[in-house]
Amino acid sequence: METLQRTANRGSISTGFDIDNSLKFESDNSEELQRNVSSSGSRQTATVSMWIKRTELGVAQYLFTYGNTDNDNGRTFARFQADDTLWIAGGNTLWRGTARVFRDTSAWMHIVIAFDTTQSTANDRFKLYINGVQETSFLTINNPSQNDILGLNFQKQVIGYNSVDGGSYFNGYMAEIVHQDGTASAPTEFGETDSDTGIWIPKDVSGVASGTNGFYLDFEDASNLGNDVSGGTDFTLNNITSADQATDTPTNNFATLNVLNRNAGGSNTGNQNNSIFTEGNTKITGNLPGYWQSGVSTIGITSGKWYFEAKAYDSNTYISTIGYGDEGDIENWGRNNYFPGAAGSKSYGYAGGVAAGYGQIIPSTNQPSPAVPYNQTNIIGVAIDADNGYVYWSKDGTYINGGNPASGASGTGGIAVPTGTGTNGTLLPAVGFYYHTTIPAMVVNFGGYTQFTISTPASDENGYGNFEYAPPSGYYALCTKNLAEYG
Repeated sequence: METLQRTANRGSISTGFDIDNSLKFESDNSEELQRNVSSSGSRQTATVSMWIKRTELGVAQYLFTYGNTDNDNGRTFARFQADDTLWIAGGNTLWRGTARVFRDTSAWMHIVIAFDTTQSTANDRFKLYINGVQETSFLTINNPSQNDILGLNFQKQVIGYNSVDGGSYFNGYMAEIVHQDGTASAPTEFGETDSDTGIWIPKDVSGVASGTNGFYLDFEDASNLGNDVSGGTDFTLNNITSADQATDTPTNNFATLNVLNRNAGGSNTGNQNNSIFTEGNTKITGNLPGYWQSGVSTIGITSGKWYFEAKAYDSNTYISTIGYGDEGDIENWGRNNYFPGAAGSKSYGYAGGVAAGYGQIIPSTNQPSPAVPYNQTNIIGVAIDADNGYVYWSKDGTYINGGNPASGASGTGGIAVPTGTGTNGTLLPAVGFYYHTTIPAMVVNFGGYTQFTISTPASDENGYGNFEYAPPSGYYALCTKNLAEYG
């Protein structure tokens, strides 16, 4: 199982400059940004810097497309391939194809590409940096002629889409996109190594965008997410709204559902086709009739107090489960038992389903009487006390069983769940459902982004997360800044 580890989380914790917002891209919604260029800048030299967090693997996805003419002099782009390698190419030629693959969906990654065909050394005409380190191992290397022109700084600039051939939209989050026209920069122009942690982190890039067609997108203005902060022409938003703004950023990385662990019961445990993850990996849709299917957090916990929210996407969700469990038991969730929390997966609690006549909150023990009905309009809050071993559920802000998440070791109204057991004692927030006769779906909110329509925004006591209901006192959103303090 892939979960967030400190060494993999490069660029996700900051001790100085903070990035407040990112933009969520979803291919199912055809979301992308573009602008036309009225006058040409340098056709030989440029730098692109962007922070990204991937949410889908195994399909071609464009980071950017520059130019609009399908030949080497009229088009330059970067994209992830279906095998998760990274390509830098022109209309006719693959300039660079990486040897390694990029499959970490739990952490942010910084990509810098410096173009400079004026260089006398052929291999210096394209430079790729990942988290501040120059990439030197490629399966494919081709170079343009010295002083050749590329598809840079003219015609069109597009983010997250193949504007020439159509399709191949990006899935994930992007932040702090900077383009320099006429300058080939080192990654230290945009980031630096934190002296305490050794993690590559962002730094203030105000004023770094340069040249005729340079730009800087910080996604901070929800009313104008295509705003070029450097003063150039703003980008046009295509199928992007203010709801796509996120607080999941390279300096405060939030949990999402883990696309690398899509489980179902029985013989299909671990099958990566079990379910479909979309909306920045905050929505899970069933894809395997007749089985339980689940999604787990990219961030595991061993201590602390944490809060998240979830809801059924519609009335088709027959039986849903919302809770957390031990990593050692995660693949058993829903196997041989309709009710996780019993013998099938001893360390889980759960909340029962949504379909008509079946909607009620039913913890694995200490069931409320009468039962607490709910449907797809209700938000289920989950407060996890990993220090004392209790989980508490709320319906639209009211905790069942007279639950008091602040009760500590007494666990008033909470459900006892073992801690420090199983494979390594790591607990994972999770959601799931049984695929009965119609396609079910669940939406989760860890605080960094959600498809929920938030009517009364609330954050934790540190000011992190965007929830419908305020986390209980002493409970926090599952993000790296809070983990650094309480995890």
